[in-house]
Amino acid sequence: GQVCISNLLPEQADALRAHFSNQELRIAGRCMTIGPAADPLGCMGIITAGTSDIPYARECALVLEFMGVEVLTAYDAGVAGIHRPYVSLQEMGKARVIIVLAGMEGALPTLIASITDKPVIAVPTAVGYGIGGKGIGAMISMLQTCAPGVLVVNIGNVIGAAAGAVRILRGFRKDI
Repeated sequence: GQVCISNLLPEQADALRAHFSNQELRIAGRCMTIGPAADPLGCMGIITAGTSDIPYARECALVLEFMGVEVLTAYDAGVAGIHRPYVSLQEMGKARVIIVLAGMEGALPTLIASITDKPVIAVPTAVGYGIGGKGIGAMISMLQTCAPGVLVVNIGNVIGAAAGAVRILRGFRKDI
């Protein structure tokens, strides 16, 4: 009754819309969900470094919401304006896990993890220019973070980040 599809091409999305016209369909970027969302699970946050990271964040939010997660978002919170991460983190009050997406030098997850006690999942994105333009610079930076406990997924792996975050959130629920 529930399907989540990633890396969807536009013609595939059109065919699925036609075939499943009587089902609840949601799409964000190259992700589509078919069927109703899961039962409520809890709350998570998504923070992006820049506006170029927003398409990745929207795909991640779609997957999380499909899995029953309430999603709080804060976009354009990069370290180029050092006050922005602090303001964005304040908006994450009831989030139990925070997914942080960043391209360029990938510094935002380290900063967020250093000022919160919440689990942080870092997603490097293939945005920016120069050597970091394909996400490799951000990924290397995130993997070398000096903030302990930051979990890093592969470049653009919002499905992996969402799945990992849901596992963490389910672990919290078992403790209650």
